[in-house]
This record gives sequence, structure tokens and C-alpha cells, in this order.
Amino acid sequence: MVILIAEDDELILKTVEHKLLKDGHDVILSRNGKEAIETLKNENVDLAITDIMMPFASGLEILSAIQTLGKQIPVIMLSSMGQEEVVLEAFDLGASDFIVKPFSPNELSLRIKRFSSK
Repeated sequence: MVILIAEDDELILKTVEHKLLKDGHDVILSRNGKEAIETLKNENVDLAITDIMMPFASGLEILSAIQTLGKQIPVIMLSSMGQEEVVLEAFDLGASDFIVKPFSPNELSLRIKRFSSK
């Protein structure tokens, strides 16, 4: 499974990358929203994991770009903001799952497995 990780926090980015590589996934890293959208335009991605608050384009803008590109991929949103309205907006835009930071890499791995069997 090819997974895009869009995260501007380097520690979280590297922790998630390490866990997903260990789980046998191929990983593409994006450190800002603009990079993530370019990756989605140019690469075949099976699943995206994106932070909501990022430079140049937010996670919500990435979700919108996925819709605009006609991509049918699951998206797991990450955020330290647990406000209900943000969560609802993410789901309205097509998010498949939402994880509040801090989170366990093992929990993320289990949530990804739900999508890899589809």
C-alpha cells in the first residue's frame, strides 16, 4: 500500500514513517499542504494521512483537492484540535477517519489495516 503522509511536525512525520515502513507500506512524505497536493496529482496513492493545520494548504484543502482530482482514496485526518466543528467539516469533505494528537503509532497502524483489506 502506498501511503502519503502530510505532516509539518518533523518528529510526528518521522515516527509515522518509521512505523508504516516497518508495517511494509511504501511511504511518500510531504511537509506542507502544497507538496501533498502536488504528490496527489502526480503519484498513485492508496491512502493519505494528513494533519489539518499545515503551511501553504490545510488538511481540509488537501481533502478538497482529492475530491477535485476525482481520487477515491481513504484519508485519515490528524489534529491536535478536537473541536467538533472541525471534525464534522473534515467528514463532510470526505475524511475516512480522524485521530486526535497525541496518538499511538500502533493505533494508527490498526486504523490503516481497516483500509488495506478493501
